[in-house]
This record gives sequence, C-alpha cells and structure tokens, in this order.
Amino acid sequence: MEFIRAPRESGCFLCRIAGGTPDQDEDNLVIHRSGGMMLLLNRYPYNSGHLMVAPCRHVATLGELTGEERRALLDMACLGEQLLQAVVNPDGFNMGINQGSAAGAGLKEHLHWHVVPRWEGDTNFMPVLGRVRVMPQALSEMQAALREALSRRGGLG
Repeated sequence: MEFIRAPRESGCFLCRIAGGTPDQDEDNLVIHRSGGMMLLLNRYPYNSGHLMVAPCRHVATLGELTGEERRALLDMACLGEQLLQAVVNPDGFNMGINQGSAAGAGLKEHLHWHVVPRWEGDTNFMPVLGRVRVMPQALSEMQAALREALSRRGGLG
C-alpha cells in the first residue's frame, strides 16, 4: 500500500539518492557507496533483502558506462550477493538488469542491477492468487543487518 499511495516523485529518485549526503543514506536505504556506484535496498522489494546496484551517474544502459564503471557495477553486485549470503543465507539469487520498458524496467532512464535473494518455496499462493507479497522483515532491520555484515568485512575487500 505504501507504493500505491506514495506520491509520484518527479525526476530520477536514483539521482536524488546519489546526490544525497552520507547522513541521508540511512533514510534512502543505502548500504554502501564505492567506485561511483551505490548499493541500496529496494524500497518496494520483490523479496526480503532485494538490493539494487546503481551508478551515481545518470545513464540508461550498460554501454554508456566506462570500463571502470562496469567493473565497479559488477564488484558492487558481488558485494551485495556476499552480504545477503552472510545475513539471510538464501538458496539462490535472481540477478539482472532490465533495460527499457519492453524488458520490464520500472525506471528505464537510470540503469540499475537487481540482486534478489531466493529460497526454495519462497513463491506461494499470496503473490499468485492474492497479488500481494509478504515481507517477513522491515527494511530498516535488513539495512542494519547488511551494514553490520559490511562492517564485519571491513568494507569492500
């Protein structure tokens, strides 16, 4: 309901978050920033722990990234996978980029990579019949757990 009732933001929300200050990162669900990329929780997740990796620079496609940015994007996606493995121990991951409306991109103007933890049997009748999702953990709790896991790792390394 939060998504349905939320006023539509004008402009690019990822650019707004990228331009934010470190003290705004908690409210913006940012886990980590590095190499011109940011790792953040999806405010409207497909599954508990759904992360996104986005460049701080406004680009729509992989081809618009520099080689260094492409490496940083992949490194950040790998970090997201490792943090989720440590925190929620999923059975697998859906990882990917949807470029353009035809590919299912909800925000087609700003490239972002989804890192979605998955568990055996995590799709049940609720999303299929009820068209609703059940999230067993609050975003703020998940954010705190992921930041703690990052801290234990000593950052990106």
